[in-house]
Amino acid sequence: MDVSLAVWLITIAVIAGFFVFDFFAHVRTPHEPTLKESGLWSAFYVGLALLFGVLVTYVWGGRYGGEYYAGFVTEKALSVDNLFVFLLLMTSFAVPRAYQQKVLLIGIAIALVMRGGFIAVGAAAINAFSWVFYLFGIFLIYTAIKLIIDHVRTQEPTEEKKESLGVRLMKKVLPTTEEYHEDKLTVKIDGKRMVTPMLLALVAIGMADLMFALDSIPAIYGLTQEPYLVFTANAFALMGLRQLYFLIGGMLERLVYLSYGLSIILGFIGVKLVLHALHENTLPFLNDGEPLPVPEVGIGLSMTVIVSVLVVTVVASLLASRPRGTRKRRTTT
Repeated sequence: MDVSLAVWLITIAVIAGFFVFDFFAHVRTPHEPTLKESGLWSAFYVGLALLFGVLVTYVWGGRYGGEYYAGFVTEKALSVDNLFVFLLLMTSFAVPRAYQQKVLLIGIAIALVMRGGFIAVGAAAINAFSWVFYLFGIFLIYTAIKLIIDHVRTQEPTEEKKESLGVRLMKKVLPTTEEYHEDKLTVKIDGKRMVTPMLLALVAIGMADLMFALDSIPAIYGLTQEPYLVFTANAFALMGLRQLYFLIGGMLERLVYLSYGLSIILGFIGVKLVLHALHENTLPFLNDGEPLPVPEVGIGLSMTVIVSVLVVTVVASLLASRPRGTRKRRTTT
């Protein structure tokens, strides 16, 4: 896949333009977005991502179009799971609903920049060392198992969650106010510049998204090794995340099986990466450094598995979390 520097620069400029537009059009004036506003803009960004896939297919061919769509769907599913953590962070920092948009947008923009660094490092490592696929694959399988264990643990009563290390360090180093001062990140009190809880929440969101990148970047590299597709799939998945947060915020608790579905997807991609690494094997202690005759998973099968698991997971979650009264009424009619 040949992507010129000009295409890279134009793509980054357009994506940055959307973030700037989002800030001045929706976030600059603090308010809680309505369901209609969130729904329309969520649909707009999803539609934009799908149209970009059509463009990729037209310019570079069906293979890369399929890789982009598989990557986008996977990143979008992972980002929905991230919303659970965002919701917990917003609650723990008691961020007023009117100011949550600003925290989310700035945090997501910072996360995209940091993910760009991960993507560049991942691409360089893959080009230099083919055995990196072994590490990515094993890490994703480990993450899939850990995701299930963590999900089970969260269902058990636990003590109050502690603040992250980054937030605790900031509080020790920087003077912090106890109350919010509108949507300001810092404020001057008695001639002394102080940090507000707004900035602490922003740091927490950014650090959380940085940790999420440790899962999502290896996962999408299991679907495509093209840095341009990895970056754009991540960007489009993150661009509408703020609107999605307000759109499905009330439904998050109903997606009870989402973590299980994501663990299956991550485990599947992990196995796919290991098989690819074996197929391209250069490690001298495995088959004398020669490739092994193992089957490889095509992008068509990958897309089918990812979409099928997500559909089954969401439907099963919604059915399991229906109010009991609804079930009774349906069984008596």
